[in-house]
Amino acid sequence: MKGSMVSGEIVEPYAEALMSLAQSQNQTERFGEDVRSLLGVLESSEDLQNFLGNPIVSAENKKAVLQQIAGDGLHPYILNFLMLLVERRRILFLEEICKHFQALQRKLNQTVLAEVISAVELSDAQQQAISEKVKAISGAQQVELDTKLDPDLIGGVIIKVGSQVLDASLRGQLRRIGIRLNSAA
Repeated sequence: MKGSMVSGEIVEPYAEALMSLAQSQNQTERFGEDVRSLLGVLESSEDLQNFLGNPIVSAENKKAVLQQIAGDGLHPYILNFLMLLVERRRILFLEEICKHFQALQRKLNQTVLAEVISAVELSDAQQQAISEKVKAISGAQQVELDTKLDPDLIGGVIIKVGSQVLDASLRGQLRRIGIRLNSAA
């Protein structure tokens, strides 16, 4: 069901409602931090995703686990939002709701998300240079980098901003050279 039209009809209204609440309480940054930490927990634990998405597990058990995970770290409104998702049997969409909330927050802050794939870990200076390049290309005020490692690149980086892809990797350069050689033959 994930990624379907039903998912979109559920995800967007909940994310927009959470953003509306965040704005009305002047807590968009705080909610954003909480959503980011929730996403981190969800993405690092497939067991948690399966537990929350399991229809056999009672709502009370899901709420108890979420309260344990939240501890005192989450804003009370975020915790209430999670409980509402459990009660309405929408908790299995939590990851997608969080991602949509982040997209809304980026739009609000005039921030663009750039996915950066590199062969090795990037230094702070390299990340800053990539941010500046993405700002120049996109015209955004701020840039949020989502870095991933792929040793198959050999060297260099691939930067994805929306539908634009900048391939400055050695693997990409070798592929382009190979295409030129094949077309010349």
